[in-house]
Amino acid sequence: MGIRYVFIAALAAAITVFALQNHAATSIRFLVWDLRDIPVASVILLSVAGGIVLVGVPLWVERWRLRARLRGLETRLAAAETLLAERERPKGSA
Repeated sequence: MGIRYVFIAALAAAITVFALQNHAATSIRFLVWDLRDIPVASVILLSVAGGIVLVGVPLWVERWRLRARLRGLETRLAAAETLLAERERPKGSA
């Protein structure tokens, strides 16, 4: 798990250094928008942030659903274990 954080930190540092070294102004056109004199660093960092959101939000929702399902299954398992323990208990004991 620790190597994963090191990789993510190194990748984030590389993206940041790349973006900051490319600070020249550029024009961006998309459909009806026309933005002039936008630093390339801003374009790069906003693109990375947009990608993180586009990938991260669906993964976060799926993880939340799986955790909710896991909690439900753990509750059902605990109830089944309790029921099994009650059935295995001798009739005369309390």
